Amino acid sequence: MNIPDDPFFALLSRALQSRGTETLQRSLYAALREAIMQGQLQAQSWLPGSRAIAERLQVSRNTVNAALEQLTMEGYLRRDRRGSRVAALPQPENHKASIPAPVKLPSRLQRLPQVMPRDTPPLLFTPGTPAINYFPLPLWRRLLDRVMREEGSSLLGYGDAAGEWPLRVAIARHLALSRGIDCDARQIVITEGALEGVNLCTQLLSEPGQTAWVEEPGYFGAKSAFLAAGLALETVPVDEEGMQIAVNLPPPTMIFTSPSHQYPIGSVLSATRRLALLDYARQHGAWIVEDDYDSEFRFSGEPIPAMRGMVDNAPVVYLGTFSKTLFPSLRIGFMVLPSMLVEVAQPAIRALLRGGHRAEQRALACFIEEGHYARHLAAMRRLYRKRQAQLHDALEQELTVPHQLMAGEGGLHMTVAIDGIDDVALVRQARLHQMAPSALSSFYLNRQQAQTGLVLGYGNTSASQFTTAIRTLQRLILPLRRGQG
Repeated sequence: MNIPDDPFFALLSRALQSRGTETLQRSLYAALREAIMQGQLQAQSWLPGSRAIAERLQVSRNTVNAALEQLTMEGYLRRDRRGSRVAALPQPENHKASIPAPVKLPSRLQRLPQVMPRDTPPLLFTPGTPAINYFPLPLWRRLLDRVMREEGSSLLGYGDAAGEWPLRVAIARHLALSRGIDCDARQIVITEGALEGVNLCTQLLSEPGQTAWVEEPGYFGAKSAFLAAGLALETVPVDEEGMQIAVNLPPPTMIFTSPSHQYPIGSVLSATRRLALLDYARQHGAWIVEDDYDSEFRFSGEPIPAMRGMVDNAPVVYLGTFSKTLFPSLRIGFMVLPSMLVEVAQPAIRALLRGGHRAEQRALACFIEEGHYARHLAAMRRLYRKRQAQLHDALEQELTVPHQLMAGEGGLHMTVAIDGIDDVALVRQARLHQMAPSALSSFYLNRQQAQTGLVLGYGNTSASQFTTAIRTLQRLILPLRRGQG
């Protein structure tokens, strides 16, 4: 194609010659839009008629008209019986001269804990990641296929905001047997993981500016949710008996705790402290949010009953998740509301949630009701018990720097306290060796008083890799300790 001398047609000709895989219509549209935005086509100027453009460029008039109509619809052109005219837009010079102001997030978000990116596949020692290669995927596919075959397109629409009824019934039965929780399926709300449950609790039970108690160290997801909601956080120390009762702190609206297996320390909240905390919450009109994230994996003795079931009408919202027991990308968790909250919370739940993942929820209900879930939990409990013991042995044999193991009696992680190291720098170096433990200090809001060390997830890491990996960590720790003097 010869490029015409006229600047207007020369512009369009060059666009057509360099269009690559774009259609003629798209190329004409883009060239004209750019010329208008850059001021090459002046406001109020008339374009040649579509017939003249088509003949000059040797393209279909329909193609030209389609491009002009799109520009007109978007407001770049004005078209009437006289032709097409360039719309009056703000001058390009104004856009060029303006320097965008630095973007700042709200101040409450600037205190959020720093979270490392998720790796796919997960690196060694990633906390909170189960042995996903042991999940019975063929069985799961069959259940999904069966659900879709039986339910069909009826599952493609919105569902109940609180979740699929069969799954809520299945969870209620499972909790009665495994966690000592007597609840009705109406009290259960299905969430997209445990963190959405924390967010929902915050929206339902608190106002910005009110106080929340959180464990120190503790789950940074909950701290992030509370900070983002504008709550004032008060950190409560954790010891070998779990969360301490901090009567000298401002009375809270919400108390977040993981009583059955504190994260990340691993301690169990004693019966004395549980009852005291329940009594304190009742006296001060506070709500306890019980995070029961991995209590299915207890390796010695009987399962520890949930705090939620200790007393009648407890002011406790119970949170659970299938991310640890099945696989993280399932993104299904649940909350059990106290009976006195069920009716009053329904309008808010319908406004805040949208029923989704319906096929997965129905398949999970089948997985639980047909006994597959109990069998999978039993198999994983045996695997994780063995891995925890093997990791304990590897640490005792290979980690020669002074340290303290805080394993607890279950779960998917082991915490190693190591004084006098920069554990954040250690974690950064470990990632270069395909390991992703968490820095213990990152679980503290008050970094000045934080214990340093590592949180080692063993759920996703084969025991055959423990010895070599711990030796590598030992090698990385030594210069960091020397650097601390």
